[in-house]
Amino acid sequence: MSGYVVDASVAVKWLVTEMYSDRALRLLRDDVTRIAPELLFAEAGNALWAMSRRGDIGKDDFAEAMDVLKAAPIAVPVPTSRLIGAAGQLALDLDHPVYDCVYLALALQEQYPVVTADQRFYDTVRRHPYLSDRMVHVRDLDQI
Repeated sequence: MSGYVVDASVAVKWLVTEMYSDRALRLLRDDVTRIAPELLFAEAGNALWAMSRRGDIGKDDFAEAMDVLKAAPIAVPVPTSRLIGAAGQLALDLDHPVYDCVYLALALQEQYPVVTADQRFYDTVRRHPYLSDRMVHVRDLDQI
């Protein structure tokens, strides 16, 4: 069984059709473990709100996506408060926002890679000599 820390950029692809949504949906197979910090729900919800605000999705679609998000098959193994110290240190080391580094802190703790569609986050972590194996881009999920 394989496992991933899923970030909000990938969870949104389960809810609206975007580039790489087909690959993101592969994570929903029964033989894949999916974990995330509780932060995922606020971030994905905010992304959906922004799409609705721009008119990319309607209010009914927004409401339906929020309901589906609430029921997403993702385990939250630890509270964000237990990850924030490590996330802060990672943010300083990588010069990258803390909220993204919460996902990376969870990945390091649970020994699963982060799967993301956020190119900037992906590039930042992949350049790091000791963390590069902790990050997978959603476009590369064609093998699971």
